[in-house]
Parts: sequence; structure tokens; C-alpha cells
Amino acid sequence: MLHQSLNVPDTNVQVQAVKAICAFILHHDKVIEIQKQFTDLLPNMMRITNESLMAETDDSLIKLLVDLSENAPKFLRSQLPNIIEMCLKYLGSTETSESYRQMCLEVVVTLAETAPAMMRKESSKYIIQLIGQVLELMATVEEDENWGTQDDPDETDQESMSVIAESALDRLACGLGGKTMLPHILSNVSTMLANPNWKYRHAALMAISAVGEGCHKQMLPMLPEILDGILTFLQDPHPRVRYSMCNAIGQMAADFAPTFQKKFHEKIVPAILLLLEDNLNPRVQAHAGAALVNFCEDCPKRTLLSYMDLIMVKLESILQARIADLVKGGGRRLVLEQMVTTIASVADTCEGDFVKFYDHLMPCLKEIIRNAVAPELKLLRGKTIECVSLIGLAVGQEKFLVDASDVMDLMLATHNKDEKLSEDDPQTSYLISSWARMCKVMGQQFEQYLPLVIGPVMAAASLKPEVALLDNEDMTNMTDNSEWQFVPLGEQQNFGIRTSGLEDKASACEMLVCYARELKTGFAPYAEDVVKLMVPLLKFYFHDNVRIAAAQSMPSLLECAETRGPEYLQHMWGYICPELLQAIESEPEPDVSAEMYDALGKCIELLGTGCLSDKWMKDLLHTLEKNLTSHFENELQRFERRKDEDYDEVVEERLALEDTDDVYKLSKMTDIMHALFVTFKTDFFQYFDLIVHQFAKLLDTDKSASDHQWGLCVFDDLIEFCGPGCAKYQEYFLRPMVAYVTDINSEVRQAAIYGCGVLGMCGGPSFAGVCAEIMPFLLQVINSSEARSVDNISATENAISAIAKILEYNSSAVNVNEILPLWLCYLPVSEDTDEAPFVYGYLCKLIESHHPLVLGQNNSNIPSLIRIIAEAFLRDAIDRTHTVAQRMIMIVRGIQANQEVFNASLAVLNPEQMKMLQSLLMTNN
Repeated sequence: MLHQSLNVPDTNVQVQAVKAICAFILHHDKVIEIQKQFTDLLPNMMRITNESLMAETDDSLIKLLVDLSENAPKFLRSQLPNIIEMCLKYLGSTETSESYRQMCLEVVVTLAETAPAMMRKESSKYIIQLIGQVLELMATVEEDENWGTQDDPDETDQESMSVIAESALDRLACGLGGKTMLPHILSNVSTMLANPNWKYRHAALMAISAVGEGCHKQMLPMLPEILDGILTFLQDPHPRVRYSMCNAIGQMAADFAPTFQKKFHEKIVPAILLLLEDNLNPRVQAHAGAALVNFCEDCPKRTLLSYMDLIMVKLESILQARIADLVKGGGRRLVLEQMVTTIASVADTCEGDFVKFYDHLMPCLKEIIRNAVAPELKLLRGKTIECVSLIGLAVGQEKFLVDASDVMDLMLATHNKDEKLSEDDPQTSYLISSWARMCKVMGQQFEQYLPLVIGPVMAAASLKPEVALLDNEDMTNMTDNSEWQFVPLGEQQNFGIRTSGLEDKASACEMLVCYARELKTGFAPYAEDVVKLMVPLLKFYFHDNVRIAAAQSMPSLLECAETRGPEYLQHMWGYICPELLQAIESEPEPDVSAEMYDALGKCIELLGTGCLSDKWMKDLLHTLEKNLTSHFENELQRFERRKDEDYDEVVEERLALEDTDDVYKLSKMTDIMHALFVTFKTDFFQYFDLIVHQFAKLLDTDKSASDHQWGLCVFDDLIEFCGPGCAKYQEYFLRPMVAYVTDINSEVRQAAIYGCGVLGMCGGPSFAGVCAEIMPFLLQVINSSEARSVDNISATENAISAIAKILEYNSSAVNVNEILPLWLCYLPVSEDTDEAPFVYGYLCKLIESHHPLVLGQNNSNIPSLIRIIAEAFLRDAIDRTHTVAQRMIMIVRGIQANQEVFNASLAVLNPEQMKMLQSLLMTNN
């Protein structure tokens, strides 16, 4: 019937048939077998769609093609060349209306995103044409003589063809990858850069900005040549070309950080400083400031400090000049707004070293906050408030406290007048985040302001999103749909949510977390209201960061509630726990559920035994088992996708990223197990029995290295916190743990070695034989030729620590006289600061007990022991305030009393070790 309908003479019947087929396919978008039954209809469907494009009377079919490309791309495989040819034909036609050209471009770009491997394989011959057309469209920017001097840029061009083409190039690069895209982009760009028409030079530089993310791997080794090519346009006669060059530098600083900053700072900083001198073109000057922000954000502090004076002289001179312009009524708000943001970024990176600019900069910034009260200056005031708070955080409490109260009064001035900041006031988001920074830098002294700031923050966090159900016509007629996000519901209806306020809501939720963490008991009066707000937000699916902040707030709010007594604390936990457990079970995003697991673990450790009822415990284990099952299924799916006909190296990169997300979630699930073992110890066994098989499965030889690592971590915690009782589960962990001590993966090796160490320390005498069996493997790890490499050092030092634990606690089956001298030769340890206190604690115990093998005949080993201690402190292996460090210092002082032995010890030290020893001896107890 459908086949016949596609071939009847009536155009309307044909169109309706295409719509019916598309609706059916979209309804079965995951069922490939059903889709295959309809592939014979595709040629006629594309013929009818092509005819509708020629007529330009009905855009519904090209929109449906976009939907199919997004949801059922494999269905289109047999017609892919024809679809691309059709889309490129109309995309390249200047006679086709702009909206139809945009939709044809959207079809191709969507296919590149949803079926990139298929597109790379089936459509390689069209890539050159596609890239050429997209770059040509990027050069269709309009002439505007006043563009460079606009102080309030018009953003209405966001829907222009050039901007849409730029976004398409970015998406194509991310979808198809740099190996496919970059060679053709660069060949086009090099020609465009030589074009006398400024529009092509502008488009070429914007193209370089756009593809950094998608072509990251391929561009990285080419950065020197690309940067040199960009910098030749530093003094291009057209301001928009200089602007796009600036944009390229800023974007590359973000995409390739921190490599870009480390390698090219000597070229980048002078270039940006030169662009900052463009006083005749505020948009170029401001964009140079924005590029400097990107450069500073990920720039190593030491690198930026070498330019700090030079940068700040330039920024302050522009700041003063633009303030003077503003006072005279000369405008230039755009540059002024950017300068305060850039100054804040420099301060944020330089931290305490920024203090030299504080005294002459702070009064100027306070004056802006005090006087920028006109409606058109609200954004400037908000950004200056942000700048002041970041400077305060950078220079620290001691320096900032003298101005902190005055700054808070200025920040609160608007709020006190109007009682409530309007949702569209540009100051609102800056105030909310700045108050949190003021809280961090002022500490408990911020409590006095809490009653004044909590209202606006709670109001922003309580914002209910605006939603709408619109038909296609209403959606098209919206005056400002940039603040809305729409999801199509069928052919005519669209569900929309206003996204503009969601970032402010997320930011406010994060600030509430900050107040609770920083002020603790000082925040207690607000804890109940905040809990009532935050718990429902665990299921606020419109914005991930809102749910993350809600989860992160839970342990801090419980800590605040402790001051009101155990009964109140239990009441609050009774409200939180079931909702948090449900949220974890239903959470669709791996990174969000990982944060929820983290929060739950912290709550359990905070509250201790008795915090989980039998039902809650079983609910938690049910969710863990469900998530672990999903984890194994995801691994299997990735294995199957590697067999797909479209599998290639770019697909493998995507699969690796998916695996990273899964592993992060797995790590947080094991953190929950850590919390349960720490809190309940052997009482948890009755519940662990229900799920142990899933964690044991992680140790199977056919599982990934990350599975082995995190599976071992669970059993490490079992041994460490449940002691000899762990023997109950040795059938699951013992053989894998011993086998993985010499695993090729260093992280797996480290997890296994740590487990062997705690087995010796906590497992009890029943594991004495195993400890002796493990010893040769530990020695093998330490004696490996690559044992001290960057990748292996943590596992190696864990092995040194594991030997110490076995020797001290479970050495009955070990030849101590043979192993101990070897162990001494492996010292010092310095990289694994978690294990160092135990290693040096054991060393102190041996020295303090005058162990003959350690001290040597006639104390001959003492110089070597002194050298080990000096080197440990020289490498910051242990904090001087640690009790073990104090024992080490006391041992040195004790040896100092024997001048002859001490002089012999000094003779073997190098100058750095000698200086460190002198410093230790001057340390007060």
C-alpha cells in the first residue's frame, strides 16, 4: 500500500505516504530488523523529498529527513550518496532560499554526528565539496563600516548563514574527526588566507577556531605552523580579520591548554598586548582581553608571573582610560566590562603574587561598584563585583579583610534598595557567585551577612523553569528563541523549556553548598530550609549541575544539623536518605550518579553505624547490583560495536571516552563500598553476601584493567576494615590478588600490592603462608628495570610499604634476616605520600629498638640511615608536623649526641641533604 502511495500521481498523497513511513520508522528507531523491511521504499521517498525541495512549498519532508538522520541514520544507508548529493546541490545553490539551505546542511551535519563511521566510509568522495561549501558560506558575512566601534554589539546575526556554517564546521569536525576533515580544511584555509577579500581571511581564521576540538589530535603536532600562520594577520588592515585572529588565539588557548601556553607564551602574550592597543576598535580590543582570559585560565602560574607586570600595566592603563571616557559620556562599556574580567582572570592565576597591584587597583574597582548604578551599567557593575571577589580570594584574608566589609556593603546596596533582584538583572548571577567567594575568604566573619544574602540565593535556587507547548508556527514566530530549547513532539508540536535561568539556578545551588561547607555551624539555622529545597532537586532533570549540587549539599547540611542534636539529625537523614537512594537508581547520567554515590558515601561515614535501615541497605545494594549489571552490559556492547562494519579508529576513540565515563561511575560505586566497610565492618557481611559475586566478577581475567583495579579496591577495603574476618571471602579475592601483583598495568599492580600489604597487616596469622608466597613477587616488582619510572613509581613504593607491613605484622613464615637488608636498600620512598608515614614509622621502630640488621655492626649503617631521613624530608615525603616525622627528627638529634658517629654521617651527605639536616635540627618540637 505504501509503495503504491509513493507512486500515485497525486503529490499530496505521495507526501502523506512519506510522512507515514517516517513516523513508523521513527517509532521503531531502535529496531533495525523492522527498518530493513522498508529500505526498498527509500528511493521513492528521496525522489519525493527532492521534488519538495525544488518546489519550496512544504518544508516538512526535509525536516523529517533531519529527524531520520538524528534517530535512525542506519535506515538511510542505502541512499546515503543520493541524500548527500541532494543536500549539497541545494546547499550550494544561491537560488535556494536560506532556510532550505540551512536544513539541507543540517541533514548532512546530523548524519556526521549520529553515524560518523558510516559517513566516513560511505561519503568520503563528498567531503571536499562539503567542506568547500561550508567555508564559502562562512564568508558570507555582511559589510558594516561601524562594526569595530560598536559598544553594544548586535547579536541578531546568530541565525545568519555564516554563523550557522561556522557551527556546522565545528560539528562536522567533532563528528567525522580530524583525520577526515583537517587536511581538506587546511588546504582551503591556506587559499582563503591569501584572498584580498577580507571576508575570506576572516572566515579562514574563524574556521581554525571552530575545528580545534574535533581535530585536536591532528592539530596538536601542527600548532607551531598554525600559530605562525595566524600571527601574520596581527596587523591586518581590516578589524574583523584582527578580531577573528584574536578569536583563534583565544580558542586555541582553551582547546590545547596547557600545552599551548607552555610552548608559545613568548609569541602569544606580545600579540595579545599589541591587539589591546587597538583603541579605535573597541570590539577588537575587548576580544583581545577575552583571549587573554582564555590564556590565563590554564596557564601555569610560573609562566604567567613572568608577564604579570607587563600585562597589568597594559590592563590598568586601558581601565583608567575607559573609566575616563565613561565619566565624559564617551561610552566604551564593552571594553571596560572586559578589562575587569581579564584583571580578575590574571589575579585568579597569579594568586598571592597579585598582591602588589592590590592597593592602587582596589579603590578604583570599588568606585566602579559604587557609581555604576545606571541601568545600562548593571553588567559592568556585576563583572566588577566578580573581579573584586576573585582578587580577594587571590590575595587572601589577611590582605583583603580590611576592604571586605566595605565591599560587602557595596554589593548589598542594590539588594537593600530593591529588596529582591529581578531575574533578568545581569548583576544577579555575579552577586550570587561573588558572595560565595566572599564567604570563602572571610570565613566565619561572613556569618553576619548571611541573613542578607540567603534570600536572593534561595530565590535563584528555587527558580521554576518556564516551559511551553508550541506548534511549529508559534515556535517560528517567537521573538527570542535563543533562550529556549525545544524538543519536537510529533510532527507539529514542540516542548520547550526556557534555559536562560537554569544556569543561574545551578550557580545558586552550588553557592548554597559553598555556604554549608565553609560556615558549618554558622549555616545551621538555614539547613532545614535548604534541605527542603535541595532534596526535590535531586530529580531536577532539566540541568545536570543542579542535581550534582543538590547531592553535594547533603553531607554538608547533615554536618550543619549535628549542632541541633542526634534526634534532629536522624530526622533530617530520614528525609534525605530514601530520596537520595531513589535518585541514584533513576539517574540517567553516569557523571551525575557518580556524584550522588560520592555524596551518599560521605553521609554514611559521617553518620556511622545505624544510619541505614535494613530496607535502605537492601535498596542500596539493589541499585549497586543494577548499576554493575549495566556496567558489564555496556562493556559487552562496546565489544560488539568493535565488530561493526563501520568500526574504525575514530569509533575506538569514542568507545574509549564512554569507557572512561563508565569507569568513573564504577570508582564511585567502590567508594560506597569503602564507606560501608569503614562504617559497619563485619556487620556488613550479611549484606555483602548478596552482592559479592558482582564485585568478584570484576576480577575475572577477561575483564578490563580498570575492572581489575576497582574490584581489587573493594576487597582491599574488606581486608583493611574487617581484619581476619575477610578470610570468609578469600575464595573470591586471594588468587586474583596474588596474580595481579605482577600485572602489566601499573594501577592494577598497585591495587593488588596494597591489598597484599593490608592482608599482612590486618589479615591475621591464617594468612602467614600467603604473605611468604607474595614476597618474591613484591621483590620482582621493586627490582624491575622500570620500577622507578613515572608510571610505575607508585606501585613500586606500595610494594616497599607492603613488605614493611608483612615484616612488622605477619612475618612468621618469612625469612626476615634475608628480606630486611634488601628492604633498607629500597629506601627512601617519596612519591606515595600516603604510604610514606607507615614506611618511615616502621624504620623508626627498627632504629629505636636498636635492631642489629638495621644499625649494622658497630653502628656502621647509621650514616646511610641519616641520609635516608634527610632525603625523605628533602623530597617532601612526609609533613614535618606528622608524629612519624617528629620521631625521625628525634632520632637525628639522638645521633647528634654522639659527635663521632654524627660527623661520619655528615660526611656522606650532599650539600642539599646537609642543608635539610640543619633545618631539621633547628625545628622546635
